[in-house]
Amino acid sequence: MIEIKNLSKSYGDFQVLKDINLVIPEQKITALIGANGAGKSTLLGVISRLLPHQSGHVYLDDIDLKTLKDKDIAKSLSILKQSNQLMIRITVKELVTFGRYPHQKGKLTQFDKDKIQEALTYMKIEDIKDKYLDQLSGGQRQRAYIAMILAQDTKYILLDEPLNNLDMKHAVEMMMILDKLVKDYQKTIVIVMHDINIASSFSDYIVAMKDGEIIEQGEVDYMMNKHVLDHVFDHDFCIAGVHGKKVCVYYNQQQVNQNKNKIEQAIILQDYSS
Repeated sequence: MIEIKNLSKSYGDFQVLKDINLVIPEQKITALIGANGAGKSTLLGVISRLLPHQSGHVYLDDIDLKTLKDKDIAKSLSILKQSNQLMIRITVKELVTFGRYPHQKGKLTQFDKDKIQEALTYMKIEDIKDKYLDQLSGGQRQRAYIAMILAQDTKYILLDEPLNNLDMKHAVEMMMILDKLVKDYQKTIVIVMHDINIASSFSDYIVAMKDGEIIEQGEVDYMMNKHVLDHVFDHDFCIAGVHGKKVCVYYNQQQVNQNKNKIEQAIILQDYSS
């Protein structure tokens, strides 16, 4: 279990995270949503100990993160940052092999090799394992990075906007893969995303952030709430139901009012003519 208590972080006088309290549901997908600058990516950085914090605590399976060694954290928790581009030219298999680094002691064991092969097969990228990353499409490259995370074999997976630069088809495919990871490997996944409707369709729990604070959190049906989302994004949303799911409908209120007036005028004219 990942538990965050009274967590705060500042850059100089600017407070990025303000008294964050959160328990991440296990074996589920938790979506962090909010506008740019809300503190979502910073929160992931602090949870993974890539970023320091000024006050509060992060507990990983009831152990304070501050007391753990980096290698022990890497065996339980993996993170894929938004800026995950490597400066060296490597193949897909070499990238996936990096996932075993926290576990192996300078030399890959047969168990490590089996984990690498399992990740390549599971992500359906075995046929491109010898290709270089710069030869891949955006969707293939993202699959390779997820395979690296899978090879790392951690209980917790943190993903910072993994759907960026993916078209709708590949974004949906990626979310289906993550959903399958939870079911097949009992992973706990925390993902930063911007698309509310993808969060509604694929996540189990939603945490809404604004100005470094958690505004609201809860299960998807509860969080797909006009009052909550209007406040988080400073936008006038319309929530509709589609096939048992709640989705946001984006619309121009002025156009809605104009259409409403036209309909009302048409009804009046019809009544008058009859």
